[in-house]
Amino acid sequence: MQLAANAHGVYVHIPFCSKRCDYCAFATFTDRHHLTSTYLKSLSQHIARRVVEGMPPATSVFVGGGTPSMVPAEELMAVLKTIPLAHGAEVTVECNPDNITLPMMREYLAGGVNRISIGVQSTVPHVLASLGRTHDPENVRRSVAYVREAGFSTFNLDIIYGAAGESLDDWRTTVRDVVALDPPHVSAYGLTVEANTPLASQTDRHPDNDDQADKYELVDQLFNDNGLENYEISNWSKPGHECVHNYLYWLQGNYDGFGCAAHAHMDGRRWWNVRTPDRYIEMVDAGQTPESSSETLDDSTRRLEALQLLIRVRDGVPANSFSAEDQELLEALIAPRGDRWVLTRAGRLMANEVSLRLRISENSG
Repeated sequence: MQLAANAHGVYVHIPFCSKRCDYCAFATFTDRHHLTSTYLKSLSQHIARRVVEGMPPATSVFVGGGTPSMVPAEELMAVLKTIPLAHGAEVTVECNPDNITLPMMREYLAGGVNRISIGVQSTVPHVLASLGRTHDPENVRRSVAYVREAGFSTFNLDIIYGAAGESLDDWRTTVRDVVALDPPHVSAYGLTVEANTPLASQTDRHPDNDDQADKYELVDQLFNDNGLENYEISNWSKPGHECVHNYLYWLQGNYDGFGCAAHAHMDGRRWWNVRTPDRYIEMVDAGQTPESSSETLDDSTRRLEALQLLIRVRDGVPANSFSAEDQELLEALIAPRGDRWVLTRAGRLMANEVSLRLRISENSG
């Protein structure tokens, strides 16, 4: 997949949650709900300012969090209306299955949203408890039904493997339950330990690499058997349902970020906003940039990073991205596809190690 010439993304961060999951390191807050309306108005104000500055129409929009589906639908749609959209733009909102209602889904669709991403994580109650999640698995089935009844033609389900106490059979149950819902897209992530989270301090709950490898092989096989093709290490879809916004990240596209802790990128310069909603509101309302810090990549770093991202996706990297010696060394982990190298299933499990062997050449990219 290649980026369109006019590709430009927008990420909108909604930081409010009812409960912080044990593994979550994102900028989310359970004690700031009184700021919701003020925060959403600041988002609209910040977006409007960027539009005046010349922000291009968005080819994709992703509203993440936090829990975007916690805030009033009409207020969230008012924020989205301030974003100029290119024709055919993909507009995604993340939702918790406990919050989804049919009227909400209808309001989202009427407001221009055309893709929903539902945080399932597991359909096994004791695994959800281990992850610090609170939703009822039955709500997942109900939510998917509402999404379809409202008229959405595509949606995503997120699941996580590797929680403490999750057996291979537990994971198989989750995957089969997900497959039974016939989703157009699924993201399946291995649980990772992030610093400064409850999970980080409890080493007995840390995931086991061999266990996660077994679970990855299982999910890949079951998805393949049911028409979901892997197109990035952690993402599977039916043809035509790949996530446009994620590809923008993987192909180093440009995007704006709105909201506290939101990241943005423009031609090799990356920046991120202040972390708390209080500070974000204060700075936007004062007419100041909420930018907290930034970095600019030099050309060689950017080109190497491009390869490290490309090796993760279905199309892989140019054939000259590995030396002849490394091609032989990585024989079980990479495979030729036309004039490119792609990861095998085993290679996807070792992607970081494979990335260390990548080399920049004149035709890389």
